[in-house]
Amino acid sequence: MPQFKQFPMPDTAEGLTEAEILTWNVQVGDAVKVNQIIVEIETAKAAVELPCPWDGVVTELLAEVGQTVNVGVPIITIDVDPSGAAAPAAPAPVAAEPATNGASSGKIGEEMPGGRIATLVGYGPRAGAAKRRARKGSEPVAAPAAPVAVAAPPAPVAAPPAPAPVAQPGGYVPLAKPPVRKLAKDLGVDLYALTGSGANGVITREDVEQAVAAPVPAPVSTVDNGTRERRVQIKGVRKATAQAMVDSAFTAPHVTEFLTIDVTPMMELRARLKTSPAFRDVKVTPLTFAAKAVVLAAKRTPDVNATWDAAAGEIVYKDYVHLGIAAATPRGLVVPKVRDADRMSLRELAVALDQLATTARDGKTSPADMMGGTFTITNVGVFGVDTGTPIINPGESAILALGAIRDMPWVVDGQVVPRKVCQLALSFDHRVVDGQQGSQFLADVGALLADPAMAMTY
Repeated sequence: MPQFKQFPMPDTAEGLTEAEILTWNVQVGDAVKVNQIIVEIETAKAAVELPCPWDGVVTELLAEVGQTVNVGVPIITIDVDPSGAAAPAAPAPVAAEPATNGASSGKIGEEMPGGRIATLVGYGPRAGAAKRRARKGSEPVAAPAAPVAVAAPPAPVAAPPAPAPVAQPGGYVPLAKPPVRKLAKDLGVDLYALTGSGANGVITREDVEQAVAAPVPAPVSTVDNGTRERRVQIKGVRKATAQAMVDSAFTAPHVTEFLTIDVTPMMELRARLKTSPAFRDVKVTPLTFAAKAVVLAAKRTPDVNATWDAAAGEIVYKDYVHLGIAAATPRGLVVPKVRDADRMSLRELAVALDQLATTARDGKTSPADMMGGTFTITNVGVFGVDTGTPIINPGESAILALGAIRDMPWVVDGQVVPRKVCQLALSFDHRVVDGQQGSQFLADVGALLADPAMAMTY
């Protein structure tokens, strides 16, 4: 007889409570295999692909595209014995066990003690992340909540109603199929700005692609009261970023210091490295030098790499640097980490930063890669901005803003000459870092960028 199992929304990263269904890759009646990607979800951290833990046939999709589902709520039902060859399932369902902080030890799809099914969350064949090796010192990703085995036939599960699409003032809602909505989201295209070329005004894939090639100005929707505005629901990465920044700004007492430096020697070294065989195929940027300077300077001022643990009443000093790099993506601001950046050579840092940026732009940064940072750099210079007052990433004690590099007049040996000049800004948590320590760290970073040969003295 048939044997039905339900797969609940897993906790794909520590502390997440909900996720949005982005795309279903299967439909009712489809045959599925173990480790086949069945759905893509978006959490507050990133977009994640979920693999199927069993072989079988899909009998129900319990959540719709665009619906936000709490962790632990079933999202799909699968008949794991459609041929009826297996023995009947026990009449009582197996209770789901809470997620743990460690990855499951069983093989994917393998029944584990307590009725749990081993899964590898967020590591699908398209993401290519299954080939990644865990870095030393990286924090474990929380395992998903256990799938629930249900006796046949299963009792209907009442899924929470899917939220209606957010309408423009006046009631306008763009018409588009789920794959088209996902494409628009990935490419940063506002569906409200498009006029659908399909039947009944449905927005097609071609409409979205044309908008990327030639952006269409947003139509003005006027309602009776004369307002012209657009409302977008706060969720996903934007919601998580907002909460984190508020928590940080009103918890950690921020102090920001500034330093203007002549980075001409650094830029000259960068030019020389382009002709070096060891760096010929590597993209070396000012951010690469800033990353190296930060990890070297942190050795002399470990306070900037520490964490204030209010619950334990302790300051946690860390003998490793998991370097976060703030990155703007179509989904919002994310801060992926370079693990053990302090153990990397300049070339290794350059490679790691390039890979990190590419993965973030493609929206494929896994939740695990955005957790457990110890220090962050935000490169506002790529936007032509000189400096700013950055907010510390929650759980850390300092953040460095790297400004634009400009040709400016500079006094050298009593003469005013044109030089490459850059501004740095360091925000730090004054509970952990005193003014003397913050100033010393910023001065060390500046000295290393102004004269890279100083690295020989560290």
